[in-house]
Amino acid sequence: MMSDKDSQPLSGKDLARKPRGFPDKREGLIHAQAELVGKVTAIYRQWGFEALDTGAFEYADALGKFLPDDDRPNAGVFSLQDDDEQWISLRYDLTAPLARFVAEAGQSLGKPFRRYAAGPVWRNEKPGPGRFREFWQCDADSVGAPGFHADAEMIAMGAEALRAVGMETGEFVIRVNTRRLLNGVLDGVGATSAETRLAILRALDKLDRLGSSGVADLLGKGRMDESGDFTKGAGLDADKVKTVLAFAEAGAETRAETLANLSKATGGTEEGKAGLAELEAIALALDALGAPEGDVVIDPSVVRGLEYYTGPVYEAELLREVTGEDGKTYRIGSIGGGGRYDDLVARFTGETVPATGFSIGISRLASALQIMGETGKLDGPVVVLNLDKENPSTALSIATDLRRAGIRAEAYMGGSGMRPQMKYADRRNAPAVVIVGEDEMAKGTVTIKDLEMGALKAKAIKSNEEYREARPGQIEVPRAEMVEAIRRIVEAQA
Repeated sequence: MMSDKDSQPLSGKDLARKPRGFPDKREGLIHAQAELVGKVTAIYRQWGFEALDTGAFEYADALGKFLPDDDRPNAGVFSLQDDDEQWISLRYDLTAPLARFVAEAGQSLGKPFRRYAAGPVWRNEKPGPGRFREFWQCDADSVGAPGFHADAEMIAMGAEALRAVGMETGEFVIRVNTRRLLNGVLDGVGATSAETRLAILRALDKLDRLGSSGVADLLGKGRMDESGDFTKGAGLDADKVKTVLAFAEAGAETRAETLANLSKATGGTEEGKAGLAELEAIALALDALGAPEGDVVIDPSVVRGLEYYTGPVYEAELLREVTGEDGKTYRIGSIGGGGRYDDLVARFTGETVPATGFSIGISRLASALQIMGETGKLDGPVVVLNLDKENPSTALSIATDLRRAGIRAEAYMGGSGMRPQMKYADRRNAPAVVIVGEDEMAKGTVTIKDLEMGALKAKAIKSNEEYREARPGQIEVPRAEMVEAIRRIVEAQA
């Protein structure tokens, strides 16, 4: 129920507010995001995938009844009723629209259909650090591709894409598991009810945060956290807790060693054996694809989207701890993932179509770069000072010459004096300014001030008189040589 205050119309600056989880982006972040998309999609294209773009809205019933990793049916989607009284929803990922596209195209679409896509998606959920309600993803999917070599290809390509955006050895990892292996362990400990199975999976998902002891509590009677809240456990006895933990902690330094450990820890169920065979096939294909051991590991504790994925699942994690300009340390965590989803197209056609995909969270990666202060270092435009308030034609002409030469440039607009114009150039992070006063006009020259070099040299100057005499970073060149002089400055700073 709205209060009297809530019902009052807003006015003035109170209106200037944005919804939670919908970030404003300035040039540094926008450029970083575009660069990430360009690098990732270049890898996807190199691996033979083609671009596809679908609309922001889909019919609500086409998106499905649940979201990946979301336990609340029909929750998490922004929807509205169209003028034809049908409900449409903003896409929550790039995969559900792909499934609709494939089903709609039918037999005219050759298979496997290998597509990549990049764009914004929307989720109506609680935002948090690095977690938005509008964010960008960059996906690649192969529809009509059976066989676990197709999953291995997605994983290896995802690792290569992360390296392409600057991730180095030890800064990220892609963890691989399979739904069937998890099912085998659940069957092995006699977890038959949906409630118990879900409780076990949720406990495993907290292994990296709570450690063995905390997960053991959640697998058993339950756990009380630091705030005093109690979480009911899965109710397993001590031996079964040990069995599940032995499975979850079977990871080793190499994929082969992990598989050897898992063969002892899966309990010997038919589903467990089938899951182990899946991972063995993927590991073999990863070796053939040249995926480094450090980039891709088999991790039996990975739990993601089990209502969504039908086989192998994989999650990409940023391992690098991110130190912001505020001195605080942040951990971004998951930056992507994917898996096999053979049932998604069947929702439309009634026929199972094998499919597998990988998604990189562009906004989360860009957020990490922003926290590290690596998105605000773009050079701004060269600023041509306007010293003739009555007739700015000279400044406009010079800026035009620079742009025609491929140099980003602008003429200052306004009637301010020299000092405010120089301050403006500093705020714009300009690499240089061009000054044309009466003296330069008479001589056919321009004065160019290299702002970066000037700032460096100015640190060694002790007095205003010495500064005015030295004019650090400042040169005068004939107008005909201006473009090349500016180009040298811009390239040197880059």
